[in-house]
Amino acid sequence: MPARRGRRLLVRVLGPFLGALALLLVPGIGPGAPPADAASVCHGRPARTLVFTTGELRLYKTRHYVCAVTVAKRPGARRPMAVSLQPRGARPAVRAGRFDRQAGPVTVHALNRCVRATGSVAGRGASTGWILC
Repeated sequence: MPARRGRRLLVRVLGPFLGALALLLVPGIGPGAPPADAASVCHGRPARTLVFTTGELRLYKTRHYVCAVTVAKRPGARRPMAVSLQPRGARPAVRAGRFDRQAGPVTVHALNRCVRATGSVAGRGASTGWILC
């Protein structure tokens, strides 16, 4: 019996210690790990990414829809951001304002249509011509 009690005590004391040690030593988890990329807010597969000095414009496509998001390179203070997505022959869908991380998502129906996208963060931005035709 005393041997069992000693093992139980050893497991109760060493168990949490070893678990914490594993979190610190295993790469990819724990406090030293780099932050994971956030999951996309748009459905579909990534179609294009346009990089500019203050952020990037990300485009995603499904069979029927195209989605766009403008993401700031350095999230933080609120600043003017905008994203616009226009299917050919229709009016643009725009999401603009003061955001801290991203503008959008903006989704348009674009089955068998070209689209034009623009995105900006703090006055700097990128735009496409007619793409995804």
